[in-house]
Amino acid sequence: MAKFTPLHDRLLVRRIEEAETSRGGIILPDTAKEKPQEGEVISVGKGKVNEDGKVFPLAVKEGDRILFGKYSGTEIKLDGEDFIIMREEEVLGIITGAAKKETAGSRK
Repeated sequence: MAKFTPLHDRLLVRRIEEAETSRGGIILPDTAKEKPQEGEVISVGKGKVNEDGKVFPLAVKEGDRILFGKYSGTEIKLDGEDFIIMREEEVLGIITGAAKKETAGSRK
């Protein structure tokens, strides 16, 4: 895979797909899905620089599972795989202790 290093307070995220069906087996259209999206942080920038030139590292790190808004970030394709570039401020929170879900477009 091509190496992509986000700058400043940006992160590269791989979206983790939710199940397409509800508990009752009803197939959900995209518009009816829950708003927050889940993803895995692939790489992070060095951090935000303040007026004095001091760098503040990001709170999220590679490998973190995060929640973000449905329309956050900019979608890109690297080596045929879909990713999202977003600023750290667009991250709603970090998920810990969750069971692993299937990553969108993961290669087996």
